Amino acid sequence: MDYIKAFLVGGAICGIGQIFIDRTSLTAAKLLTGYVCTGVLLSLLGIYGKLVEFAGAGATVPLTGFGYSLFEGVKKAISENGFIGIFTGGLTATAGGIAAAVVFAFLAALFSKPKAK
Repeated sequence: MDYIKAFLVGGAICGIGQIFIDRTSLTAAKLLTGYVCTGVLLSLLGIYGKLVEFAGAGATVPLTGFGYSLFEGVKKAISENGFIGIFTGGLTATAGGIAAAVVFAFLAALFSKPKAK
């Protein structure tokens, strides 16, 4: 049942993004930034945490989950370190994902050839 919940929630999040791509003039960068900000806002309102409990990876893997991770990291760092946690918490919480993205992008660049447009 966990797989079905993850598939439905993750699919719904991606489906909403596809609708925005098809029906608006939003660029991919604006849409992706909007997803991260939406994850932070829904976390602030206490909604996204409940969605993560329900759907697991279906809610944490899309970019809204990255916003959720940033928010949770900052919240934890503020409670532990005070004001400085605003600046360190998000980076600490998401460092693994950011490092993985950099490494895999580098590996992809090594094994692919750029093509002229």
